[in-house]
Amino acid sequence: MAQRLIQEQVQKQVQTQRLSAQQMLQVRLLEMPLTELEESIHAELDENPALETAEMEGGDHADNDEFSDEKEDFEQQSEREEREEALDSALEQMGGDDELPVANYQQRTDYGQEYEETIYGDTVSFYDKLSSQMMEHNLTEQQRTIMEYLIGSLDDDGLLRKSLDSIADELAIYHNVDCTEEDIEEVLHTLQEFDPPGIGGRNLQECLLLQIDRSTATKTRLLTREVIADFFDEFTKKHWDKIRLSMKLSEQQVSDIQTEIRRLNPKPGAAMGETQGRNLQQITPDFIVDTAEDGKVTFTLNQGNVPELYVSPSFAEMMKAYRGNKESMNRQQKEALLYVKEKVEKAQGYIDAVRQRRQTLRLTMHAIIDWQRKFFQDGDESELKPMKLKDIADKTGLDISTISRVSNIKYAQTKWGTFPLRFFFSDGYTTKDGQELSTRKVKLALKELIDNEDKQHPMSDETLTRQMQQRGFPIARRTVAKYREQLGIPVARLRK
Repeated sequence: MAQRLIQEQVQKQVQTQRLSAQQMLQVRLLEMPLTELEESIHAELDENPALETAEMEGGDHADNDEFSDEKEDFEQQSEREEREEALDSALEQMGGDDELPVANYQQRTDYGQEYEETIYGDTVSFYDKLSSQMMEHNLTEQQRTIMEYLIGSLDDDGLLRKSLDSIADELAIYHNVDCTEEDIEEVLHTLQEFDPPGIGGRNLQECLLLQIDRSTATKTRLLTREVIADFFDEFTKKHWDKIRLSMKLSEQQVSDIQTEIRRLNPKPGAAMGETQGRNLQQITPDFIVDTAEDGKVTFTLNQGNVPELYVSPSFAEMMKAYRGNKESMNRQQKEALLYVKEKVEKAQGYIDAVRQRRQTLRLTMHAIIDWQRKFFQDGDESELKPMKLKDIADKTGLDISTISRVSNIKYAQTKWGTFPLRFFFSDGYTTKDGQELSTRKVKLALKELIDNEDKQHPMSDETLTRQMQQRGFPIARRTVAKYREQLGIPVARLRK
């Protein structure tokens, strides 16, 4: 007996949680590095006359002029007069009975769009070059979240070696985003359209094919594509005789293809300056970490040119006066009260968000230093312990997504150099006997082993595995191959 399929329409109530405007503001400010925060504060000061600044105590920005105090008083008086004029002008424009004050909620939600000059000065960071290109595409809110996570998951060379199913799981756990691998792949294809060509490739082969497909199709490039697509294994082993015979190529065509391949970039991310070739002198650190001779580690937040903020006294006094006279207020005065109330609340909300940002940064950095204290004391990269976002989230009591935002594009200046916060996070490798090793430490040992090998007789992955085991790193051959590829080191045949 055949079963009938019955289609029913069911009404279901689902409770969803949305961020409030204040929470969204806190999230945006938390994501910003110091230089962008300065820009945001200046923009907010220009927009909201109820928000004013106070000189930071102990600041180093005072003028050297002997009349600096007099000049400072004059500038503060002029600024206050300008703000009072802005207030008077706004109140005068609300004289009509039919005109209600219109709140200006325009904020810089596109925090990545104006990020070109920050962090590196003239050099733009890897993450933000890609984020700025994201603004040029019409993405949904979910696609934007996926795109940001994909960009943050790229290795330093610009390749995406994390599997799509792993990314789907992490998005569900860390960001409460329910999506399929197909959803992620669709966004990944958009990312692969970004510059430089090859970005977002899931392996070297796809990276090279993306670059070839972005170039003008010539006969040589079509042949080059065929080599990479159909004879990639022979290509990696430099078996050009096999390729030439299989494709029936001439010697000149082989030479042209080899020249074309040399123009491709196997590490497109490295060209964007995130970790390689960057100018550390131009980085603006968000944290200043100090290590004393006795090993005590302390840190301070870099305040830069961020001023202390407070609510304008003239606005506060006016709101107090209006509230004390509510019974006898006419419509125009009530409209003025609404305007003043909105500006004061918005100013106080911004001040609270800046304070919350500072507190969250302090909590996070304190936990990172506590976890990686040995590195901050000695500067030995191999001493970095396995540390995940969840570890710091558990230690601070903050959400994993919050830790992710703090560590995304912020830097710490230490006695041993200036590092992105992401530098201090690494996965752990658990050996058969239950010992947990930092993947960073394993990779450093592997790189040192390859750097010191006989260049005429480079070691195979099997030999590297034995050597690593003799050095106290009992890892499998496939793990050696995986880490070698992540380090951008070719197979033994290509290292001669």
